[in-house]
Amino acid sequence: MNAPLGLAVSGRFTPEKLAGVLAGVCAATGLDPEGATLLRFTTNAVYRLASKPVVVRIAASWGLRHRVAKVVKVANWLAGHDFPAVRLLPGFEQPVRVGDYLATVWDEVPTTSRRLTTRDLAVLLRRLHQLPKPAFDLPAWAPLDDVARRIADAEELAEDDREFLADRSAALAEQLAALEYPLPPAVVHGDAHLGNLIPGPDGPVLCDFDSTSFGPPEWDLAPVLVAQHRFGGSMRESRTLLRAYGFDVTQWPGFEVLRQVRELKLVTSVLPILRSNPDVAPELHRRLASVRSGDVDARWSRYR
Repeated sequence: MNAPLGLAVSGRFTPEKLAGVLAGVCAATGLDPEGATLLRFTTNAVYRLASKPVVVRIAASWGLRHRVAKVVKVANWLAGHDFPAVRLLPGFEQPVRVGDYLATVWDEVPTTSRRLTTRDLAVLLRRLHQLPKPAFDLPAWAPLDDVARRIADAEELAEDDREFLADRSAALAEQLAALEYPLPPAVVHGDAHLGNLIPGPDGPVLCDFDSTSFGPPEWDLAPVLVAQHRFGGSMRESRTLLRAYGFDVTQWPGFEVLRQVRELKLVTSVLPILRSNPDVAPELHRRLASVRSGDVDARWSRYR
């Protein structure tokens, strides 16, 4: 297994533990883990197998393992609607459990050199938001639930930082409860940014349904706008997203609350893996310091 150099020798997700989970997943599904590459390790440990075009995602938070079964339901539901999204590998029951770990196994989408745009994202979001509500029990939108779970699940977090994050989450929950949304509720992706689009041979494909829920479509327009401000990017991309979608969420008074919620999620997303992947710690503390100081213009770097 090829792993990034930053992976720690302690924590719940050491290279040895992850290799063991991947081997267990492959043993249960008839796949070969030899030569697998760890692509990402933040909210999930994501592997590409060398033996077949298959991707394995291992949930990287005890507090968020409950979402994995929902991901399977959402993926099957989207497939039933012929929606352009990643597909689960057929032939066995998912998710796959290996001890305390849960994983999902996916067909790898063959990628092209086509450049993805925010218009591509807007088109898929409009199509997603127009789908009927699923027959299964899709959870109601609760964007701060995973924040609370990650704070509770943090491997390494100073007590004053823990208290600050919990207090900020509680304050934003009150503000969210007071919002009135202009768009009708719909199935929302929950983490809609260009990193969750894949340039497939038949067009863009949507992936990552960990945060999918039933709630305000306005939420799906926030990630690109927040990323443009915090990570740097073209305002043209943000304008293209809003124009192609057909709704300018920035003109709605509630957008400022959504922006702050999205930023809090971007700060806390790596809390459960701080000991296991210490390379993310400097960027976490940079983000946390800017939020604590009220610096709304500080630029962030992406977790790697």
